[in-house]
Amino acid sequence: MKSDKSASFYEKARKSGALAIAVAPMIDWTDRHCRYFHRQISRQALLYTEMVVADAIIHGPRERLLGHDAAEHPLALQLGGSDPAKLAEAVKLAEPYGYDEINLNVGCPSDRVQSGTFGACLMLTPETVAECVAAMKAVATVPVTVKCRIGVDQQEPEEALPALIGRVLDAGADAIWIHARKAWLKGLSPKENREIPPLDYEIVYRMKQRWPDVFIGINGGVRTLDEAETHLAHVDGVMLGRAAYQNAAILSDVDRRFFGAPVAEPDWQTLCDRMMAYAERHIAAGGRLQHVARHMVGLFTGLPGARRYRQILSTDAAKSGAGPEVLAAAFAAVDFSGMEPHAVSA
Repeated sequence: MKSDKSASFYEKARKSGALAIAVAPMIDWTDRHCRYFHRQISRQALLYTEMVVADAIIHGPRERLLGHDAAEHPLALQLGGSDPAKLAEAVKLAEPYGYDEINLNVGCPSDRVQSGTFGACLMLTPETVAECVAAMKAVATVPVTVKCRIGVDQQEPEEALPALIGRVLDAGADAIWIHARKAWLKGLSPKENREIPPLDYEIVYRMKQRWPDVFIGINGGVRTLDEAETHLAHVDGVMLGRAAYQNAAILSDVDRRFFGAPVAEPDWQTLCDRMMAYAERHIAAGGRLQHVARHMVGLFTGLPGARRYRQILSTDAAKSGAGPEVLAAAFAAVDFSGMEPHAVSA
């Protein structure tokens, strides 16, 4: 039986026309500090953790890996692994942390992921992915979803992608997110795999046509909200990756444009105040300002004063003993007068 959260998110989103905009899981980027920051800009976008390996949850520092601020919701946990029993155990251990979704990584092409026999290389063994999904669904109280590529190496996407989708849906997957590129496990670095393989959005559209009653979202190379809106004419959701991280201001119009929030003047001072308070709590708990500030560097790309803003966050925030006042100094360097009004959460 699907959980209430499953019905309230994916099924409701698809049936009611509510549109899903998500920020992609990105290793070394979408940590808890990044997600808190993004949540202050968009109340509605679905946020994802970095990929967390099932073995690490079972044997490692669970609170550090799974802990998060309540403000981050709606929030999905992305798991990495290929052992159904370990993934099921990780799902059970994660349940007390209250995630809104559990996502299985079938798309990451990095060497360290391949060495663990999970990530994109699982595209080669869809039966294993299905077994993992079935095991996770058996213990999960929230939606279980899959994020994949359109294929790997010499696979023919028109065969490999529907074969994978069919199996994981039979296993009970609640939604499919598809990065519209192949992953080349041999010959390309992870960075090159995000840029060199050509994008094929049309194949993702065809998967939605083939499974019209299934939530299918698209990822890969989406740079603007205009592009996101174009995709949403064909699929149910759009996942923003580097565009959201490198210029987080793109999220400031998500709630108005896709979720019906009222237009509002950006309240950048409130955002600054919230991030200062958050940074103060983090520092008091033994952290450093740089852990928070590093995710904020690209916020005001293109505005007058943005260069000085970046300098302050990149240099002063990294100094020993740096405090929240550094964020105030950085915001004070920016001229907001030319920025168009967006719906920024207040």
